[in-house]
Amino acid sequence: MKLLNKKYLIPFILITSCFALWGFANDITNPMVKAFSKIFRMSVTDGALVQVAFYGGYFAMALPAALFIKKFNYKNGILMGLGLYAVGALMFLPAAKTGSYYPFLIAYFILTCGLSFLETSANPFILSMGEPETATRRLNFAQAFNPIGSLLGMWVAMNFIQAKMNPLSTAERAIMPNAEFEALKASDLSVVVRPYIAIGVVLVVIFILILITKIPVNKIETEGISRAFGPTVKRLFANKAYREGVIAQFFYVGAQITCWTFIIQYGTKVFMAEGIAEHTAEIMSQRLNIIAMVLFCGSRFICTWLLKWFKPAKMLATFASVAMLLTLIVILVGGRLGLYSLVAVSACMSLMFPTIYGLALKDVGPDAEIGSAGLIMAILGGSLLPPLQAMIIDYGYTALSFIVPMMCFVIIFVYGIRQTVICHFDRSR
Repeated sequence: MKLLNKKYLIPFILITSCFALWGFANDITNPMVKAFSKIFRMSVTDGALVQVAFYGGYFAMALPAALFIKKFNYKNGILMGLGLYAVGALMFLPAAKTGSYYPFLIAYFILTCGLSFLETSANPFILSMGEPETATRRLNFAQAFNPIGSLLGMWVAMNFIQAKMNPLSTAERAIMPNAEFEALKASDLSVVVRPYIAIGVVLVVIFILILITKIPVNKIETEGISRAFGPTVKRLFANKAYREGVIAQFFYVGAQITCWTFIIQYGTKVFMAEGIAEHTAEIMSQRLNIIAMVLFCGSRFICTWLLKWFKPAKMLATFASVAMLLTLIVILVGGRLGLYSLVAVSACMSLMFPTIYGLALKDVGPDAEIGSAGLIMAILGGSLLPPLQAMIIDYGYTALSFIVPMMCFVIIFVYGIRQTVICHFDRSR
């Protein structure tokens, strides 16, 4: 059975590039929690406001994006997303001029309003580009290019932000005179800004390419436009697979962001306990973060291949159970073994987002636009759960804080098991 209809080949390639673009945004941002904490002399909890702003933008704009797409189509939704993403990225320049933390949060919020448009548009569009039986596998394939962008974001963060920031430690910055600290802050902010200006320019180029490309309107999109909002929502939340999928997606995104954001804190603590300087320990931790993303990327391609033979729900439950075991090692064992287990969790997470997405939207038909918005709003988990883990870290319990993603994996495991049972029941009827 075909993975993709031929008429969608060029649109598929262009839209898949957007998956890489929002992957870049996600993973150049994760190290910024630690970076902004140092630049502005803040606690980890205050630094985690970056993630609150970032994933808050996803949540706030998902439903407006879905309504926009119902009225104007997927292509215009993607163009709106690219435009907001570019505006948010370019706002980093005036934010740096203020020397204040909060303008950066506003820029992140606008940037992720754009990402919300992109994800709300691109995910259901990819699902519709072929037979329903191959939809989850098709989305896994498209999503496989997301971690490629993520890897680039991590590499840029490590080589063009972390490596170029002043190496003074958090403790050394805390005792600096205000005048010296302000000069250091201005220098570090100029380092942070440059990659965001560069990606803003790239986004303008991609915007133009998609603008001039003819993208066919698919059947599901046309049918969805005529559906009233209220009855659509009622139908969606009467669907158990969809309703529980939104919950599972909330906790998956929370697990992903906590694991990837706080691997820097966890790794830094492990390496510093071995006598390594803080700045060097941070860079070493970011390298492990990149290794985690390589595992994530490779595993996603492997999972796309495995889905030819294994049911998505059963694979989801299996991968979630392994992730639970690995995070338990992080909590109870710690040290290098705990750190390497945390890296290995990424191989388990690779399957989860597109598979939950595909299972949840499997039978929603022309309600896909609004259904997609609910699943994108579930990305709020990436906004609410990192501050919870950050508070545990601030109390001095870095290893114990990973109980947050572990409980998330328990919920995903339950969803996978329930969907496996439902699929088995459907086949037996």
